[in-house]
Amino acid sequence: MRLSTIEQSISKHSRTLHLDSIRNRILLFAVLATLVPSVATAWIAYSRLKLSLNDKVTQEVAGASKQSAHAVAQWLKDRKYDLRVFASSYIVTENLAEMAGAGSSAPPQRRLSEYLASVRERFGDYVELMVVDPQGRVLATSARQIRAVQLPPQWANDVKTDGTSFGDPYRDEALGATLVVAAVPIQAAGTRFLGALVAKIGLGSVDQMFRQYAPEDSGRIFLVTTEAGASEAGTIVTGRGAGTRLLPTTFDRMAKLDGGVARYSSFDGQGVLGSLFRDPEVRWGVVAETPASIAFSQVTRLRRLMVALPAALLAGIGLIAYILGLLIVRPLDRLTKGAAKVAAGNLEVDLPVISGGEVGYLTQVFNNMVVRLREGREALDAANDTLRKKNEELERVSVTDGLTGLYNRRRLMEVLSDEARRSQRLKHTFAVLMVDVDHFKKYNDSFGHPAGDVVLTRVAALLREATREVDFVARYGGEEFLVMLPETGMPEALEIAERIRSRIAEEAFPSRHMTVSIGVAEFPLHGGTPEQVIAAADEALYEAKGEGRDKVRRAGLKLVRPPKPKEPKERAG
Repeated sequence: MRLSTIEQSISKHSRTLHLDSIRNRILLFAVLATLVPSVATAWIAYSRLKLSLNDKVTQEVAGASKQSAHAVAQWLKDRKYDLRVFASSYIVTENLAEMAGAGSSAPPQRRLSEYLASVRERFGDYVELMVVDPQGRVLATSARQIRAVQLPPQWANDVKTDGTSFGDPYRDEALGATLVVAAVPIQAAGTRFLGALVAKIGLGSVDQMFRQYAPEDSGRIFLVTTEAGASEAGTIVTGRGAGTRLLPTTFDRMAKLDGGVARYSSFDGQGVLGSLFRDPEVRWGVVAETPASIAFSQVTRLRRLMVALPAALLAGIGLIAYILGLLIVRPLDRLTKGAAKVAAGNLEVDLPVISGGEVGYLTQVFNNMVVRLREGREALDAANDTLRKKNEELERVSVTDGLTGLYNRRRLMEVLSDEARRSQRLKHTFAVLMVDVDHFKKYNDSFGHPAGDVVLTRVAALLREATREVDFVARYGGEEFLVMLPETGMPEALEIAERIRSRIAEEAFPSRHMTVSIGVAEFPLHGGTPEQVIAAADEALYEAKGEGRDKVRRAGLKLVRPPKPKEPKERAG
């Protein structure tokens, strides 16, 4: 019976979407029936609430900058008023007029300084008060000694025309505070310009005021310059970031928004929402910032909630659908998974036969088939294990010296080639020690080859004891041994070689005292290939033997070795 076109199309797409099983189709229906309406409803609610919360955050930040700017403007007005009151005092005008008429004299100057000091003690915002003449020279000060003051440019013209001159804020490192210099005119009889009352005003009270208006949850407010002058536009003059600048692009964007809210990276790299507001009566701008992560925390919580609700509903419906799917298709599903395990090579499968009928009979046949396959695999594994052990033994014998138990020359060349490639790739170095037993032939002739074999075996053991686990020790041939020291330079290699020489020289061998000569070479200093490095070490070895044996020599350079210890007496016989 042939399938219709519609059935064939549905079957094809079902295989593509992994919907062949009944359980998956039940799950798909439950997911679609739950997910579509719940997600649509959650998205609409989230969009509306997100818009409302964003408006609330932006209004809070913009309102904080605006209120703070107005507060700064009022604070400056109060400072201007204070300075004008101080400047109009008869003590200031009369003493300054007397000094102007008779030249600088001590009594008027002392009276002015005492007056300024008393005012300074009563008003904490003023760090220092000074009286200057029309040329800007300081005549009297509240400080202990008169020092020159840096007045704002065009200060004289400003105090004559506007009645006040304010400079740009600056950081006084000696006081650890941000200050601004202000000046108001001192006039006699209301018209004659005698000089100016100059004040260094601390902005500490501005910082305290900003803390009151700062947005909640880690918000901050600070002053910035808005005109190019003593400080570039966008320079922070109060708070923790005093002296740093906002990025020019950030400042320009905020200035164009004219009290609007922008998202940017602040002076400390923190992502924030900020607003810049400039009061017409103040030369500086006020920036209010709040961390973006905190500002949008409610939006984040709302988004999580809107995701959690459909997810919880989906999980509940999906669980019910899953349980129904298990009850319907569990026997077939168990058999399908068992067949998949067997196909993957896992023969430890024994399916329970719970129900009768066709499925139960099919399960029994499946279990019998798995038993026969398991027995065949066990026999095959036993044969493979025997073959593997024989191959491992053959491999060990092929790369090991039968007498000393060290690696042989074949394995040595393989390791040296690998280490040379690794050192070239990583720009590292390694050292090679060529070790030869001195007068070994005479020893063999005198005491026999079995005694010589004992010496070679003991020297091999001493080489292993004197080197590190990462070092490679091999028998090069006859009475010659080679030690490869990975990532080791010449100084350390010479120390290890000397330790080996001394250790063997101190060892009590059968029949008589034995020594070794050692040649040291370094890769790639003494050769770009393993063969070249071995040749360099071998040449150094022959140099050591030519100089009397029991020595360490490096390739290409004569070395001075400590005096040779006294040779112990040979054993009798």
